[in-house]
Amino acid sequence: MEITVKTSTGKDAGKVELPAEFFEQEANLSLLNQVVLAQLASSRQGTQKTKSRKEVSGGGQKPWRQKGTGRARAGSSRSPIWRGGGMTHALRPRDYSQKTPKKMVRKALLQSLSDRAAENNIVVVDAWNIEAPKTKDAIKVLEALELRTSNVKEKLPRLLVVVHHTEESTWKSLRGLSDQVQLILPRELNAYDVLCSDKVVFSSDTLAALIRVLKKEHIESYDPMDLSMDDIVEAGLDALEGAK
Repeated sequence: MEITVKTSTGKDAGKVELPAEFFEQEANLSLLNQVVLAQLASSRQGTQKTKSRKEVSGGGQKPWRQKGTGRARAGSSRSPIWRGGGMTHALRPRDYSQKTPKKMVRKALLQSLSDRAAENNIVVVDAWNIEAPKTKDAIKVLEALELRTSNVKEKLPRLLVVVHHTEESTWKSLRGLSDQVQLILPRELNAYDVLCSDKVVFSSDTLAALIRVLKKEHIESYDPMDLSMDDIVEAGLDALEGAK
């Protein structure tokens, strides 16, 4: 699949080939649903905590004698039915994360990228050409790419912009448009963020970096812009095995 590469001024700058093995995958809705739900579950903090009746302070003395008062019998003022009492089935901290095989996560990412590519919702910019951190310059580039309009009443598309952490000016300029733009590194791309966005925007460098990551060529080149912590650990283990 070929798509047109645009310049920062909106002109055509040639074409780029999207590998069919990565951008022409058939969607499996059950797989996408499972991976997305697992990612959302893993993002939950799970730090909720409430006190049970044995954890709240007070309640050591019986409120009144057992018989003869005309009131219902009560053994503690910290009973769950009392104001200030403990909570029945009190909440406890828990881990909501779900283990998902790496192959499933990778497959879901490829299917989500293929879905955006099939709908012509992948945009490639030759270079951002933003020299200083200015949100106005970022707005000009997005308007030139027809990804943003000056009409305040028009609904803006949600953009997932893939940038390198070394592109400081671009990162800071686009960061000011958080109402429309979400920034992400090539190695951090995931199915959930791709599916939540209307368009995925790459630069020529970040698209090449993503393809290297998908082909697993980034580990051999040891490019620090593409490597994640898992990649570094795996490369270190491979080096140790080779030394033996």
